[in-house]
Amino acid sequence: MQNTEWLAMAKRIQAIAQAGLFYSQSPYDQDRYQELSDLSVQILSKLSDEPIEKIGALFTEERDGYQTPKVDVRAVVFNDKNEILMVKERVDDRWALPGGWADVGYTPSEVAVKEVKEETGLDVKTVRLLAVMDKKNHPHPAEAWYVYKLFILCEKIGGEISQNTMETSDIQYFSLENLPPLSEPRNLESQIKLMFEYKYNPNKEVYFD
Repeated sequence: MQNTEWLAMAKRIQAIAQAGLFYSQSPYDQDRYQELSDLSVQILSKLSDEPIEKIGALFTEERDGYQTPKVDVRAVVFNDKNEILMVKERVDDRWALPGGWADVGYTPSEVAVKEVKEETGLDVKTVRLLAVMDKKNHPHPAEAWYVYKLFILCEKIGGEISQNTMETSDIQYFSLENLPPLSEPRNLESQIKLMFEYKYNPNKEVYFD
């Protein structure tokens, strides 16, 4: 069995354990669900290279019933040369579309606008949703979280590029023929190419799954 299959099973075990811990009234069952949760965290850590402490802390914070996917929002911004805006991530020194985890209290559009401003200094407005992707259906590196990715087309309306951000070390526009080394936990070459398809075909339907 491949690591991706084991990872999917471990995530499902964690989801079942989390629901059991929330709804079960029996101390005996609570102990068993906690053991399942601890085992799944160990498996997730080994398969994703994330420390046990980080994974365990995340699931402890989310124990309010059924576990749900995390949401990653990516902003798609083109310039008048048909080049796409990307930022260089400090964590792996590779490139990604501006974006990050969705924040509670913000709509997806607000997250996209906020992330672009924080990571590049540019002001944008959202235009349309381009894609909703389940990361398990795309060859991203293994990770502990179950993630949906939203790609939102944005249009620059102001601001100036600023290099002074905590998370990114560079900001540039790239053509389809000259893409940089990509931060694959955040975006894949196939996904960037799909964004260019939307640039050249504005009537293309939203991609999902």
